[in-house]
Amino acid sequence: MNSSPFGRQVNYWRTRRRMSRQEFAYLMGKSLRWVEELEGGRRQADPQLSVMRLAALRLGIPLERLIADAVDTECIEESGIDAVRRALHRHDVITGSCDDAGDEPLPVEQLRVNLRYARTGFQAGHFAQLSSAIPALLVDTTRAAQHHRGDDQLTAYALLSLTLELAEAAAIKWGDSELALLAGHRAVTAAERSEDPIIMASAARHLGDAMTNHGQAADAAQFVLAAADRLQADLLRNGPTGYSVLGMLYLKAAMAAAAAAEADDRAPAAHARRASDFLNEAGEHAARLGRDDNLLWTSFGPTNVSCYRVAAHVQLSEGADAVTAAAAIPTEAFAGLPRERRAHLLADRALGELQAGQRETAVDTLLAAEELAPEEVQCRPRTRTTVENLRLLGAGAAEGRLRALADRCGLPR
Repeated sequence: MNSSPFGRQVNYWRTRRRMSRQEFAYLMGKSLRWVEELEGGRRQADPQLSVMRLAALRLGIPLERLIADAVDTECIEESGIDAVRRALHRHDVITGSCDDAGDEPLPVEQLRVNLRYARTGFQAGHFAQLSSAIPALLVDTTRAAQHHRGDDQLTAYALLSLTLELAEAAAIKWGDSELALLAGHRAVTAAERSEDPIIMASAARHLGDAMTNHGQAADAAQFVLAAADRLQADLLRNGPTGYSVLGMLYLKAAMAAAAAAEADDRAPAAHARRASDFLNEAGEHAARLGRDDNLLWTSFGPTNVSCYRVAAHVQLSEGADAVTAAAAIPTEAFAGLPRERRAHLLADRALGELQAGQRETAVDTLLAAEELAPEEVQCRPRTRTTVENLRLLGAGAAEGRLRALADRCGLPR
């Protein structure tokens, strides 16, 4: 584990507990200098599990929260993430029992406009601004689902589910898989209330993503496949949007299977084969759609299937195959993707290049991703880890560019 996020997390929680460094050192049985070096990123390059467990115990938080990748406060304030978490924990949002004395609910068309604005911001790579947009949307869509009736109520539940999906997707970008899992479960529940199979499938693919990121990859694959089996007939009858969300279910199943292959020491090859099968299934639905499109913010089509092939190769540590798959994506098709998708693909490609030993090229690929969507590189924990690993391994002639990138990512020198 990288010492920097661990040290920053210790510093954050120690400060939040109003505990001095000297007090924390005493509780840990260490010296004051040890704590100073730990929090400054100059100690514990690979913290022992016993140290992390003791630190979590002394700070009074679950171990998994302490060792989660720290979020750079220059990208999104911790209070912003907490605002989303607090909104999800509100009594009225959980129960749907809004106060009747409040203002009239927003019309569903206005809610649709507000959601479209927020989702467009996400696809443009503007993740930090979502910490203020999502809580308001959660309250407004919950109120609408409570007060509207008939078709408007069903639409409100669909919009609530899509808002919860957005919260899940943003939490993944922020590196908070626990928050993503919470939002993902809620999205599935709201989707069922909408009675719309397209919304149900969309919510299922997001929950599958959250489960995979939370270390539940095998269960995630089973969940999204069960959703695909249950909803497939309805989705196929719904035309292009149905094809898109059905294809996305298989793409998420592919990523879950690839992650399961990495986590399973007994039968990794079987999981890897399933990942390939699911990618091929998604490709069939992309062929049925016949084009790249962004229906229901899926970015689905043949190009996105290719993007997921790259991501699956990277997940399986097949760097050279990932680079080859990325290079096969036509320039024009790549340019047609939303900025977030393009930057995400480039971040995956850079990791594949790192795995393949092409470290100088990986730096240039990350710089291209940063130009498209700075937050995807500078703020996302997963991509920052790629930058840190490149810095540790060295990048030859790209060393100067890498140092500047690491500075912009806020990584300690």
